[in-house]
Amino acid sequence: METLLLPLLLLAAFYLLLIRPQQKQRREIAQLQSTISPGARVMTGAGLIGTVVALEGDEVVLEVAPGVTNRYVRRAIMRVIPDEVPEPITSDEAPDSVTPHFQTDATTRPAADNPDGDETSGTQR
Repeated sequence: METLLLPLLLLAAFYLLLIRPQQKQRREIAQLQSTISPGARVMTGAGLIGTVVALEGDEVVLEVAPGVTNRYVRRAIMRVIPDEVPEPITSDEAPDSVTPHFQTDATTRPAADNPDGDETSGTQR
């Protein structure tokens, strides 16, 4: 009896940690793919972002640029991208004036970046 306990516990752990969450994710994606409608912005499994133009059975026509459409199977759609309206930045959130720091010549570089060892060398990379 004790010899069967360890394999049974391992199988239960695999089921709870690996199989069950994957089944849940697969169900969520299948539900998302079945509720896609024209006008929705979606992303495919390969990372292509487009707008659904038409649904034709198991196929989806995506507009990826104005006037450019691609045909995909519905299973290729991995997520719907929500329409986001950017919030305006208030004066409290706006950063103070930022001055970029540029290195313009060899005299402002550290000695390790100057192979000649000459701090005033005008050589720029």
